[in-house]
Amino acid sequence: MTDRLYITPCFDRVLPHLVFLQNLPSVLVSHVLGPRSGECVLDMCAAPGGKTTHIATLMRNQGVVVALDKIRSKVEKLRENAANQQLDCIQAFCCNSIQAVATGTSPSQKSMWDGANGPPFPEGSFDRVLLDAPCSGLGQRPNMAVSSSLKEIRSYQPLQRKLFNTAVHLLKRGGVLVYSTCTVTLAENEEQVAWALRTFPYLTLQPQEPNLGEQGMLGAGLSHDQRRLLQRFHPRMNEGGASDGHAPMPCLDDADSDTIGFFIAKFFKS
Repeated sequence: MTDRLYITPCFDRVLPHLVFLQNLPSVLVSHVLGPRSGECVLDMCAAPGGKTTHIATLMRNQGVVVALDKIRSKVEKLRENAANQQLDCIQAFCCNSIQAVATGTSPSQKSMWDGANGPPFPEGSFDRVLLDAPCSGLGQRPNMAVSSSLKEIRSYQPLQRKLFNTAVHLLKRGGVLVYSTCTVTLAENEEQVAWALRTFPYLTLQPQEPNLGEQGMLGAGLSHDQRRLLQRFHPRMNEGGASDGHAPMPCLDDADSDTIGFFIAKFFKS
């Protein structure tokens, strides 16, 4: 679990103005979100900024990328990373994302955020929203011992739902919301998708590109077609077939299949 696949030097902090290292599923998330130049995009739980800067790069530094995190020191690190990569379309704010949506705004105020002020934002301010949610982190590796209690692990689901509710309200109609975690629990992944589809009937699951993961797991009440629209990565993917016994996965080399545990869902708001 801890042995290197290849004997190579560590690339951390090498060429910091040009390179930001991420694991494979984290790289996929920004591509699945599909940001376009000129759009207004929100990264709700953004520090340290790997996905934020990737989104801004995919947008060719044209448009606005709003990055939120509730810990000030992490926001400062995010700003530093954005500056290192000369990405001036990124606006980072210290904010509890649950409180990032404005209440009591008039219909005209709800139509668009003008970029002049920080949170809270009027409803429907963003073309795309990434919610890389706080989670139990059970997909991280190497992770030989888990110190979290069962109570702590169970506490993430209600927190994620509060954040998701804010994300939906901040997303424009016709916009895209991507939800992701770096954990493997059903409660924080497929159960959250099933809850979201019940709670917000105007949300629909969308196909994901690129798609390198396995489909979603059984047990949350999602249909086979719905589970096929999800991407799930295990700390070590089964190269012989999907974990739930369905269609076998394509044969990937070690560099593509040896990933952390991760989950991605893509929604469209009609």
